[in-house]
Amino acid sequence: MAPALPRLVVITDWRLPRERLLGALAKALEAGPDVAVQHRHPEASGRTFLEEAQALAALCQARGNPLFVNERLDVALLVGAHLHLPSHGLAPDEVRRHLPAGRWLSVAVHDEAEARAAHGADLALVSPVFAPGSKPGDTRETLGPKGFFSLARHLPCPALALGGIREETAGRLTGAGGFAVISAVLEAEDPARAARALLAACPPRAMLPTS
Repeated sequence: MAPALPRLVVITDWRLPRERLLGALAKALEAGPDVAVQHRHPEASGRTFLEEAQALAALCQARGNPLFVNERLDVALLVGAHLHLPSHGLAPDEVRRHLPAGRWLSVAVHDEAEARAAHGADLALVSPVFAPGSKPGDTRETLGPKGFFSLARHLPCPALALGGIREETAGRLTGAGGFAVISAVLEAEDPARAARALLAACPPRAMLPTS
């Protein structure tokens, strides 16, 4: 049987000190294999991005958790990771043939057009559902639960809610495929407890890859 897709994706914030970030991620992964890490660091040089990806891959592989690399297909292939495609990037169908069997593709979705263009993806990160805690200057209109589920209906894959997700807001999204977070876990006093609380708000279901 193919492994189940993650129900919680913790996105990196490299503004945090490296040891603090890696320590918080290690604690979050204690919540189990339903937790994945997404390596995102748009300001990094190519060499730095790869070195960070290698450190994250070692962390995830040691614990049996999935790692997604943001946008960089070459880095994902080098470290044996899954791939996340931003909304302005390549389409899943353009990338799929370059990935080994068993690798997942996640995509960023913000509106109906992007939801309809997600054909071939295994997972979608839909945002911003609520005001993002890690982006206080973000002025985009939030989707709210109604907007999130409206976009989810157009998707060919499970939808994870991103943006302002915390334990209390997650409870307003019963039926979501899962959650993607940054500060709710990375800046929590107890990242493992925070991750478990978010997983508890998203009951397990058989979410297998769509392709």
